[in-house]
Amino acid sequence: MAEGDGLTMNNLLSEVQGALDKFKLEDEGGPNDYYSPYANLEKAAVLQEARCFHDPTAVRESPRKCCTVIAQLLHLTNTGQYMNSAEATEVFFGVTKLFMSDDASLRRMVYLFIKDVAETCNPDDVIIVTSSLTKDMTCDVDLYRANALRVLARIVDAAMLGAIERYVKQAVVDSSGQVSSAALVSATHLFERNEESAAIVKRWISETTEATTSPNEMVQFHAMQLLYQIKKHDRLGMQKLVTQFSQRNTLRSPLALVLLVRYTAKLLTDEVAEGRQSGSFQNGTNFSRAGYAFLEASLRHKSEMVVYEAAKSICALPNIEPQELSPAVNVLQLFLSSPKPAVRFAAIKTVSQVAVNHPRIVSKCNEDLEALIADANRSIATLAITTLLKTGSENSVDRLLKQISVFLSEIPDEYKVTIVKSIQRLCLTYPAKHRVLVGFLSNFLREEGGFEFKRSIVNSIVSLMKQVPETTEGSLLHLCEFIEDCEFTMLSTQILHLLGELGPGTSAPARYIRFIYNRVILENSAVRAAAVGALSKFAARCPSLRSSILTLLKRSLDDEDDETRDRASVAVSVLKEAMEEFPYLAPAEDADPDEEPVPDVPQAGDPAAFVLLQGLPMSFDRLDRSIRAYVKTPAAMDSPEQLTLSTLPIVEEYEEPDSAVDEGDDIGADAALAAAVSGKEKEKKEVVDPAAAVYAIPELAALGRVFRSSPPTALSEEEAEYVVTCVKHVLPEHIILQFPIQNTLEDQRLVNCTVTVEGDSECFEVAGEVAAESIKYGETVNAFTVISRIPDAPLAPCNFECVLNFGVIQVDPKSGEDESDPFEEEYPLEELEIATSDFMAKVSVPDFRSSWEMVGNANEVLEKFALQFKKQEDAVAAVIDFLGMQPCDGTGHIKPGEGGKKPHMLHLSGVFVGGTNVLARAQVAAQGDASGVLLKIAVRSDDPDVSRMVADCIR
Repeated sequence: MAEGDGLTMNNLLSEVQGALDKFKLEDEGGPNDYYSPYANLEKAAVLQEARCFHDPTAVRESPRKCCTVIAQLLHLTNTGQYMNSAEATEVFFGVTKLFMSDDASLRRMVYLFIKDVAETCNPDDVIIVTSSLTKDMTCDVDLYRANALRVLARIVDAAMLGAIERYVKQAVVDSSGQVSSAALVSATHLFERNEESAAIVKRWISETTEATTSPNEMVQFHAMQLLYQIKKHDRLGMQKLVTQFSQRNTLRSPLALVLLVRYTAKLLTDEVAEGRQSGSFQNGTNFSRAGYAFLEASLRHKSEMVVYEAAKSICALPNIEPQELSPAVNVLQLFLSSPKPAVRFAAIKTVSQVAVNHPRIVSKCNEDLEALIADANRSIATLAITTLLKTGSENSVDRLLKQISVFLSEIPDEYKVTIVKSIQRLCLTYPAKHRVLVGFLSNFLREEGGFEFKRSIVNSIVSLMKQVPETTEGSLLHLCEFIEDCEFTMLSTQILHLLGELGPGTSAPARYIRFIYNRVILENSAVRAAAVGALSKFAARCPSLRSSILTLLKRSLDDEDDETRDRASVAVSVLKEAMEEFPYLAPAEDADPDEEPVPDVPQAGDPAAFVLLQGLPMSFDRLDRSIRAYVKTPAAMDSPEQLTLSTLPIVEEYEEPDSAVDEGDDIGADAALAAAVSGKEKEKKEVVDPAAAVYAIPELAALGRVFRSSPPTALSEEEAEYVVTCVKHVLPEHIILQFPIQNTLEDQRLVNCTVTVEGDSECFEVAGEVAAESIKYGETVNAFTVISRIPDAPLAPCNFECVLNFGVIQVDPKSGEDESDPFEEEYPLEELEIATSDFMAKVSVPDFRSSWEMVGNANEVLEKFALQFKKQEDAVAAVIDFLGMQPCDGTGHIKPGEGGKKPHMLHLSGVFVGGTNVLARAQVAAQGDASGVLLKIAVRSDDPDVSRMVADCIR
C-alpha cells in the first residue's frame, strides 16, 4: 500500500512539473515566446469589465483598470470584433462618465477612444461629449486642451464648428506650442472635410499668419501648412505669401522653411508651364527673379534639410539654364562626402537625376562619385555607378567597366538591373564603344544571376541591335553562346525567335545553324519547338541553306512533342515544294569574282517564304475582337457571304502598339519582336462594342454593319440640367448619331426626347430620328438621329446645330409619381462637327516600310504646312488627331528630352470608310526662330480622292 501511495505521489508530482514546464516562459526566450496580453480576449468579458465605467468609486480609485479596459476595447475594434449598435451606445455612454476623473493617463485614453469610434458610432451619441470636450478645451491644462481640440475636429460638423470657432481661433495663437499646433492641425483636417468647414477655416487667416511668428518651430511648420491649404488655388495670393516670408526672414523653423522652398519651386514651375516664364529665371518676371534668388539664398542656410531641399528644387526646375544649376550642384557635391548615409543617398539620387539632362555640369563631381563606388551602402554605390555611366567620357569607359565588374558580383539582382540599363544608355551615347559594352554585358550572361537580371541584359542587347545596327552580328553570337547553357526556357525561346528574325539577314547566316540545332537535340519541348521554327525561317529566307536545313528538320519528324513534330512536318512539306518549284543554283566555281553575286533571297511566289515568313494582316487580339464583332452583327451568321479576313469588320486600336517604347527598355520598331523579348503581357481589358446600342434597334440594324464608332463628344456641360453626349457611328452610306441623355433633375421626368440636327451640308441630309421615350431622374437613355450621305457628293467637313427637344412631366421626388401633364421644352446644345477623320479607322500595319513601298506613289499627295504650335510634341499629337490615324513603329511620341532638337518622323496608317487602306508619312520640325512648327506630309492610298481628302484634314 505504501509503495502504491509513493507511486501515486510521484506520478502527481511529475504531472505538475510537466504542466509548469509547458506554461513556463523562459526569460531568455526569443521573440516567438512573447504572448500578447490581448491575444485571447473575448468581447463579452471585456464588455462586462466596461461596466466599471458607471461606478464613480472605481473610476476615482482605479483609473489604471479603466485604462486597461479602454485599451482592450480598442484592440477588439481594431481586430475586426466590432460592437453592435446597442453595445457601442452603452460603452460610449460609459466612457463619457470617465471625464469625472482627473487622472491624466485615463483622460488621454478617453480622447483616444472617442477619436477611434467617432466615425462608427451614432452621430447623435457622439454630440453628447461635445460639452465635455469644449470644457476641456477652455481649461488650464495644456495636455487636455490640445487633445480636446484634436477630438473635436473629428466629431464636429460645420454648424457646430461655428459655435466653437472663437475657442479654436484663440487656441491657434495660444502661447503654448502644444495647444497651438493641435489647433492648426485640426484646422487643416477641418478644411479638407467639406466646403462649409473650409469656408469657416478661411476666416482664420489672420490668426494663422500670426502663428507663423511663434517661437515654437512646429507651430511655424503647421501654420505654413494651413496657409498653403487656404491659398493654394489663389496664384497671386500664394506669390504674395512666398514673397513676404522669403524677404522678411521671420521663419526660424527648418521644417517651415522646407515648405516655403517647396511652395516657391511649385510656383516657379507653374510660371513656366503657363507660359509666363521662358529662358533664364534670373532674367524673367519679377516673381521668377525673386523666387530663384530665395532658392539660391537657401543654399547657404545652416540646416542641412533646408539646403538639400533648395538644391533639389533648383535641380527640378523646368528649362533651367546650366549657370543657374551650378550653385545647387556645388552644394550637392559637398553632400556627397557627408558622414551621414542619408545625406549621401539624397545627394547622389538628385545628382543622378540632374545627370540625365545636364551630364556636363555633373561631370565635375566624378571624383566624388568614384569614391562612392566603394560605399558600404549598396544603394549609394549603385547610384554612383549609374551616374558615372551618364557623365563619364568615352575615354573613361574601360576604367569604369573594370570597377563595375568587381562591384556587380557583390550586389543583389535588383541593383544589377539598374546598372545594366545605364550601360545600355552609355552605349547609345558612345556607339564606337559598342563592342566593349556588349561584350561586358554578355560576360555577365554567363555568370550567376536570376531571371530578371538575365532578361534585362537580353533586352538591353536587343535594344542596342535595333539602335546601333553595327552590334547585330556580334550580339547574336553572344546570345547564341548564352543559350548553350541557359536555364530559363522563356529566355531561350525568345532568343531563338530573335535569331529566326534577324539571323538570316546577316552576312553569314550559316554560322548560327549549329547553335540552333543544338537546342533541338538537348532542350525541352518548348525550346525544341522554337528551334524548329527558327530553322524554318532560315530555310525560307536563305535558299542556299535549304537542303542542309531540310536534313536537320527531318530528324524532328519523330519528335515526342506534338508541337515540335507539327512544326517540322509543315516546314519539311513546304520546303520540299519550294525546292522543286524554285531549285537553288549555286554560283559556278570559275565565276568572275568581279561580278555581283546572285542574292541569296527567295524568288517571287516562293511557297516557303509565303507560308513560313508571311504574318497575319492583323494581330491575334484584333482578329479575336473582329470575329466577336462579326458574330454580334445582325444576320451575319445567316449570310451566304464567305468569311475571310477581308470581310471581317474593322476594329480600331485606341492605344499605341507595344512598339511605343520607354526609356531604358527601347526594343525598336518591331512590335512582335518587342513583345517576344520583353516577355511582358498586358492585362487584357474586355472591349465593349460601341455599336451594340445600334444593333439593338431593328430599324437601325437594317442599315448595315457599322464601320467605326467615334469616342463620345460632350454637347453640354457636366453640371448642366441635361447632360448630352454624342457617339458617331459611321456606315458606308449613313451616319447614326447616338445621343446618351442623362436627366439630373430630381423633380422631372423627360418623355419623347429627340435631338434635332440642322446644318448646311452638300454631302449629308437628315433621314430620321429615334426618340428616347422616358428618362427618369439619374437615368441615361439613348436617342438616335440618322444622317444619309448624298450619292456621288464628295465628303467634306461640316458643322451641325443640335437642339434637344423633349416633354417635361413634374414628379414627386419622394414617391416618383407624376404630378402634371407633359409640356414641350427645348434645350440648345453645342455644335457637332463631322470631320473627315470620323471616316478613318485607326488600324496599324505589321510592317510600315514594306506596306509603304507596296502601295507605291501613283496616288501620293504631298503637302507642306506651317503649324502654329510652340512645342513639337503638341504638333505631333495634333497631326495624329487631325488625321484620325494610328501611329506605327513607336513614332506617336517624342522621347523625353528630344523635343525640338531634330525633325520627328511620324508613320501613320488607317482604313478609310469603304475599306481603302491609307498610309501617311509626316516630318514634324520645330523652326529655329520659335515661330511655329513645319509639317511635311505624304499620303498614299489606292484612291487619289481619298489621299487628297486625308491630306486636307490638316488645318
